[in-house]
Amino acid sequence: MKNFPKTIPIFPLNGVIYFPKTNLPLNIFEKRYLNLVNDAYVKDKLMGMVQSKKEEKGVYHVGCLGKISDYQKSPDGRILINLTGISRFKILEEISNDKLYREFKVDYEKFDIDLKEDLKEVNSDSLMQKAKIFFKRNGLLLNWKEFEKLDQIQKINTLAMISPVTNEEKQKLLEAISTKDKVDTLESIISFYLHETGLNNQTIQ
Repeated sequence: MKNFPKTIPIFPLNGVIYFPKTNLPLNIFEKRYLNLVNDAYVKDKLMGMVQSKKEEKGVYHVGCLGKISDYQKSPDGRILINLTGISRFKILEEISNDKLYREFKVDYEKFDIDLKEDLKEVNSDSLMQKAKIFFKRNGLLLNWKEFEKLDQIQKINTLAMISPVTNEEKQKLLEAISTKDKVDTLESIISFYLHETGLNNQTIQ
C-alpha cells in the first residue's frame, strides 16, 4: 500500500466518518488534538480518523487515513484543517506512548481497492433518486447542481458521509469493501427509512 505508515496518530470522533477522495474540515481546539495535528503536520501530514464508541476509550476497528491538505492557525489558538481521505485501514492494536493523543498500529491491505478505480458494474441511479427524497423528507438542503459535478465515487462517498443515519449504519458503510457493496448498503438503509416514514405518513393521514 504505497508506503503508508504502519503506526499512525488517530483522532476518535463520535458520529463522523469520511472516505478516500473526500474532504473533512476540522476545527481543532483540544490540547491533545492540537498536539496530534501539529506533530502530524511536521512529520508527514498523515493522521487517521475513527468513530469513537460510547464506552470509555472504545473505538471502531475501521477508520480512514487522511492527509492534511490545508492548515490554518486562528488568533485564539485553534487550528483549522482539511483532511483529504486516502485509504481506509483496520486497527490492529493500540501503541503505548507518552503523548496526550493515541497511536495505533494499522493495516491497509483489506482496503487496497481504495487506491483503484472501482466502478465496475456499479449503477447508483436508484440510490441517487432515493437519496433526494430521503434528504427532502429530513429537511436537509443539498446543492444537487454542485453535487452532480462530482465523480461517481465522490458522490457515493459524500452521500455516505452526510446521510442522517445512525453511527452504526455509518460504520457499516465505511466497512463495505467495494463501491457496489457501499451502494447496495446505503440504498438498503435509505429504503428502510423511506418505508418507515411512508408508513408513518399514512398513519398520520
